[in-house]
Amino acid sequence: MSNICAGIGRGQMQVLDSHVSLRRAMHDFYVEVFKDIKGIYVFSVPNADYFSNYWLSTITIDSELTNGIDRETFRLAFEAANIECRPLWKPMHLQPIFEKHPYYGANVAATLFEKGLCLPSGSNLTDDERTRIKEVVNQLFNPLVITG
Repeated sequence: MSNICAGIGRGQMQVLDSHVSLRRAMHDFYVEVFKDIKGIYVFSVPNADYFSNYWLSTITIDSELTNGIDRETFRLAFEAANIECRPLWKPMHLQPIFEKHPYYGANVAATLFEKGLCLPSGSNLTDDERTRIKEVVNQLFNPLVITG
């Protein structure tokens, strides 16, 4: 590591706890937003033995429980509001370069890709941006809710 990279890294260590707290707060925000919506699952640690920095907030959507709202419907609603979210990573075995190679495994990765989304998770998201996110979710899952 160069001296410059080491210096930047040392400087970032001074704000690390603050940034982790902000990322964890974003995760808690999503848990609260989706708590009453059946079929939306926010990725969380399995129990208190774990501690996640939640550098990325992700959800999976079960369209059978959300009245047909699937990952793409959700993503497009966010896109229409100029809020970026994206599918979870495409598994390697589904990449065109590997299509002729054998795959050993179940469908877990493919299912996560099909049903999962990465949500805005930055430690610099403002209250106004969180409000916009919540409004899109409310409009998508409860069209009768009037926001403004």
